[in-house]
Amino acid sequence: MFSKAFLAICFAAVALGKPVARNLQVHEARTQVPPAFSLVGAASPDTVLNLRIALVSSDMAGLEKALMDVSTPSSTLYGQHLSKEEVEQFVAPTQDTVEAVTAWLKENDIEATQASPAGDWLSFSIPVSKANELFDADFSVFTHTSTGSQAIRTLSYSIPTDLKGKLDFVHPTTVFAQPFSGPRFSIPIVPPSAGNLTSRAVPSSCNSVVTPACLQAMYGIPTTSNAISSNVLGVSGFIEQFANQADLKSFLTRFRTDLSSSTTFTLQTLDGGSNPQGSSQAGVEANLDIQYTVGVASKVPVTFVSVGENNQDGVDGFLDIINLLIGETTPPTVLTTSYGFNEPDLPTSVANNLCNAYMQLGARGTSILFASGDGGVSGSQSQSCSTFIPTFPSGCPFLTSVGATTGITETAADFSSGGFSNIFARPSYQSAAVSSYLSALGSTNSGKFNTSGRAFPDVAAQGENVEIAVSGQFGLVAGTSCSSPIFASVIALLNDQLKEAGKSPLGFLNPFLYSTGASALNDITTGSNPGCNTNGFPAKAGWDPVTGLGTPNFAALQAAVGL
Repeated sequence: MFSKAFLAICFAAVALGKPVARNLQVHEARTQVPPAFSLVGAASPDTVLNLRIALVSSDMAGLEKALMDVSTPSSTLYGQHLSKEEVEQFVAPTQDTVEAVTAWLKENDIEATQASPAGDWLSFSIPVSKANELFDADFSVFTHTSTGSQAIRTLSYSIPTDLKGKLDFVHPTTVFAQPFSGPRFSIPIVPPSAGNLTSRAVPSSCNSVVTPACLQAMYGIPTTSNAISSNVLGVSGFIEQFANQADLKSFLTRFRTDLSSSTTFTLQTLDGGSNPQGSSQAGVEANLDIQYTVGVASKVPVTFVSVGENNQDGVDGFLDIINLLIGETTPPTVLTTSYGFNEPDLPTSVANNLCNAYMQLGARGTSILFASGDGGVSGSQSQSCSTFIPTFPSGCPFLTSVGATTGITETAADFSSGGFSNIFARPSYQSAAVSSYLSALGSTNSGKFNTSGRAFPDVAAQGENVEIAVSGQFGLVAGTSCSSPIFASVIALLNDQLKEAGKSPLGFLNPFLYSTGASALNDITTGSNPGCNTNGFPAKAGWDPVTGLGTPNFAALQAAVGL
């Protein structure tokens, strides 16, 4: 029975065209402004915010099981990757969830549109004044102190109590993603190495300048491929970093004389992305990534995915690019990304959602590789800290994180980020390897990291004194942003041979790498990654949080994948 007073309130609300008030509860909150940002003041009430709502998916646990089944060599389903439609069945929210959230939005005169292939994201635009009222928030302007870039965020927001368990989170609200910084470019002080090599003898010059020839010699990387059109190596591009065709031609002319100097890449854009070709517009990071994919993964089709500055996903386009690829019928078989964040920059909800997006792409058969970062144990870049700072997305268990080595007799590069996530638990596939390392580590750095977290990196490759061409000049770069495209090229070449043999691409790599693939890597046992006023983690026999399981041995990897 409803009371007359309650019915009167309802009728009054309808008559006035106002929504019935709902009980709100705080959904996400930060206790303080992140150290890299400062509060400017309240945002203008009339400023329009482009917001997104993540809905709770119906069966992410089921998708994770499916991913592991198709990615674990001992599984009877190994290599039987899921279709776009099969993945969407796991990810799509229930009809009840969709109806409940959209009804609440319509009560507030908000028409949302679907913003992801599976319908787990909704997007809409409202002024700051309405957002503050709807979410009991205080949207304000914050400045990133070192770059001056500004963003409108809130330190807390609330959602209706009855939507808990249906509405995952509102975005961007409490995310404070710091702008990326790219690798440094310097002119080499030693002559460049020779062109293409076919022997495993590594020239001594590779100690000071790394080229494709050095990588071929060190890792046994083949100089040819079958150039299968469906085996695409994707390269992520952000922050208006543009890949220059003329520089690629110069690079191939000098270092890959066996390839046509006109060998190039395909361009794909989103969020207003582009790839202008002015010499002054050539990007160090973009050139590095393209030159060490096109120039190492011989004739494997390469696509440069340029994410523009019109991204409004709150994480510099990271969400947009994955949603784009998830929506494709045939996404790339490998995707390498040389950008990332410090894990504390992202709310747990956002990190989880992005990680689940990588899981979706992995289940489709894509090998996702990310550079682990360049700050040792202090995060993506060197910074002051009292406890170790893990990077994201490297802490996500559904992708492969790549650290860095240096020298002909490989040792860990001291900038190679590695450690343990504070968000994601250690996955079973790496449990034995990480437990062995922690036992050997003993009490070193006790209390400075989460011993039960997902450990990274998973693998490594050369990352120092890597030669590239930029704006018509040759020079050297360093960072794990060198290592990720190099390792990705190795995987692309393996996929090329697997596809030629009528087999599936490798897809999500880690269950393979931590089992049958571990012995096919060069174990790195020297060096460390200092930071936070410590020596960081030491590299040791087996897996370690500096170089992972090690660097590639192509012939051994061929055997491990059954070629």
